[in-house]
Amino acid sequence: MQELSNNGFNSVLMHFRGCATQENLLPRSYHSGETHDALEFIQSLHAESPQRKLYGVGYSLGANMLLKLLGEVQEKSLLCRVVAVSPPMQLDICARTMNRGFAKYYQYRLLKDLKKALDKKYDKHDMQKLLNFKRTHIKKLNTFWKYDDTFTAPIHGFNSADEYYEKCSSKQFLKDIRTPTLIIHSEDDPFMTPEVIPKQEELSNSIQLQITQRGGHVGFVGGSLLHPEYWLEKRIVEYFKEK
Repeated sequence: MQELSNNGFNSVLMHFRGCATQENLLPRSYHSGETHDALEFIQSLHAESPQRKLYGVGYSLGANMLLKLLGEVQEKSLLCRVVAVSPPMQLDICARTMNRGFAKYYQYRLLKDLKKALDKKYDKHDMQKLLNFKRTHIKKLNTFWKYDDTFTAPIHGFNSADEYYEKCSSKQFLKDIRTPTLIIHSEDDPFMTPEVIPKQEELSNSIQLQITQRGGHVGFVGGSLLHPEYWLEKRIVEYFKEK
């Protein structure tokens, strides 16, 4: 946002439900394919300043969601350019990858906060009835698949984690995107395997795919150890300024 500001762009940030300081009041939460909130957010910005051009940037889970949204709205997109950074475009692969090797550490850290948020929901809602799942068993949700199969899928109307992953993975929506879009992804992303990277025939003509060998998950640091260059922010601005 600082880099955007330095280049004449105003920025606003959309928090997913329950991810800011304000508690989400509903039993439901957010997920990687929940596009309705983002669409309403974008529409409200357009209604407030219809003469302004709107650009979008999504990171990780938010990037997958944003790509899915673009594929859903197609020509009706209110965004003139979009950048998606490290999107988990095949959620089933990502769930399996996060349960292997060193990636398990990331899974542990991320699930720790998710389980804490789920536990709080039991204070205000009859989550045991809604999920058919006891509060005392939350600590057993030690993989993303278990968490998604127990909470994310049923609370959002999916039959299982597998159905959630199948319907909300953005790779299947890429061919329908009509908004100029840059996807920045790294082959060494620890959250997923290179299998997630789409083939050329899976992309619409509106998509530019930038693949790096190194970059990790939302990393993308160049230069040297003593003089690192954080080039991701500059690349985003550069893409937005392209004619």
